[in-house]
Amino acid sequence: HVLLAADYSQIELRIMAHLSQDPNLLKAFANNWDIHAATASEIFGVELENISHEQRRRAKAINFGLIYGMSSFGLAKQLGVERQDAQYYMDRYFQRYPGVLDYMERTRKKAHQEGFVETLFGRRLYLPEINARNMMRQKAAERAAINAPMQGTAADIIKKAMLAIADWQNRQSHDDIRMVMQVHDELVFEVRENKIELAQQTVRRLMENATKLAVPLLVSIGVGQNWDEAH
Repeated sequence: HVLLAADYSQIELRIMAHLSQDPNLLKAFANNWDIHAATASEIFGVELENISHEQRRRAKAINFGLIYGMSSFGLAKQLGVERQDAQYYMDRYFQRYPGVLDYMERTRKKAHQEGFVETLFGRRLYLPEINARNMMRQKAAERAAINAPMQGTAADIIKKAMLAIADWQNRQSHDDIRMVMQVHDELVFEVRENKIELAQQTVRRLMENATKLAVPLLVSIGVGQNWDEAH
């Protein structure tokens, strides 16, 4: 037997593209571009093929930082730049991805009005401190409000995938492919060596079709004698 690790590729950013319906994000994922390089191209005004490693690194921090509601202060600290530079990057990001800014503003407003946000499938996260007098607590609740629909939807999707895979496994008469663990956006399987190809094809198909978004869901798969090798 070997371990097979199947990981959703950038699922939260794909969910952001779906929720925000931002044209540039949708275009990047539809064309299967490197999303961090595509963001760097938009922010720094450089052709996609000329993006440097450092520009891609900064764009990656911005992509993930913003979906966690990071401030310019937090981004500056993470990138090791001045706060005004981080603010410039954020302003450029929202200029190029206005749908993301609109999504964030709509989500904050909804959270303040209703006291909760929802995943794509209607699961709620209540935010008792969204209207707190203490502004630090209120801002923390706002950050959770922005992020929860993405993280929560990702959690919903992988659970739907697990159910689909379990149904498929239950229809098999053998025990050659066993789902043994979930780690965030990844499923880990113990697979008999002569069933690797079947496992790869079926797991990828079921995970990528767990739901339909405005952009493709993609899964990367690795195989190895241990979890490290499977990555």
